[in-house]
Amino acid sequence: MSTPNALKIVVMGTGPFAVPSFEAIRKSGDSIVAVVTKPEPPVKSRKGPPPAPVRTWAEENGLPIFDPMIINDDEAVRKLVELAPDLLVVCDYGQILKPQALGVARLGGINLHGSLLPAYRGAAPVQRALLSGDPETGVCVIHMTPRLDGGPVIAKTATAITPDETAGELEERLSELGVELVIQSIDQLRQWDGEQTIGEIQDPELATKAPRLNKREAQIDWTWPRAKIDCHVRGMQPWPIAYSEIEVRSGKPAQRIAVLAVSNVEDADIEDGSNGLVPGQVTGGKDLVVCCGDGLLRIDSLRPAGKNQMSGEQWMRGHQLQRGVAFELPTFE
Repeated sequence: MSTPNALKIVVMGTGPFAVPSFEAIRKSGDSIVAVVTKPEPPVKSRKGPPPAPVRTWAEENGLPIFDPMIINDDEAVRKLVELAPDLLVVCDYGQILKPQALGVARLGGINLHGSLLPAYRGAAPVQRALLSGDPETGVCVIHMTPRLDGGPVIAKTATAITPDETAGELEERLSELGVELVIQSIDQLRQWDGEQTIGEIQDPELATKAPRLNKREAQIDWTWPRAKIDCHVRGMQPWPIAYSEIEVRSGKPAQRIAVLAVSNVEDADIEDGSNGLVPGQVTGGKDLVVCCGDGLLRIDSLRPAGKNQMSGEQWMRGHQLQRGVAFELPTFE
């Protein structure tokens, strides 16, 4: 397959979000001259390091890999200069390119980002949109600048967030939506004169941040309304996973439970309902039902620390918690 004005492209990425778009570039008439990805971590077990999707994809397709520790250091930039790319295509890479690195390609770089910019600039746009309870999100391709996710938007598309989607499922769907946008953007740049701004300038007044998730913020606050807890549970998957802790036996250490799925329960469906309960307390009975800020929530699926996934009903059969036993609420120093 040949393409008029075929480009020499360096792709930069590490995680799964990048793979569908990189594969589309590989199948196009353009040439991938290098795959830049994170270096492999030291081996700490017999299993070896966890798989890096972009590295795996590059190895399977016999593409040259370049994995500098710091993409902006002089040696790495010299390597990029030697490759003489026309364009950099960046997605889910993990490092911010400085002007010297961006400048090695005559057309600069484009980045596929998992939000409707300028909303959710940062490392966790998909998760933050879900955690915020947004009804929709999308993907954008930007012409890169040294400012994080701040370049002009060349192409974008929006999509509704479905009520039962986890962040992992949404991210996978967005990665597929981004493929056509990346190819369209490359074709626009193929004809670019390098003079006029390409794309729509972002309004900095509308910018919001999407910092990387951390384990501490995964703890559930049962004083939240049910809708927020549901978004929290879905938004924390596949990592770091929403959790709560509960003392199942008096005087014993609290047991940590990863919460994987929840659903609303009406007071009329539970004997005594939420009457007299405060957030975090369970109703007792066969199901694991917890009082929240605005009603009752059933934990449908969970994973106790060190054990396999199970239903809330299965977990209750093994513990038979009495009404009023409480999950711990987060404490902040």
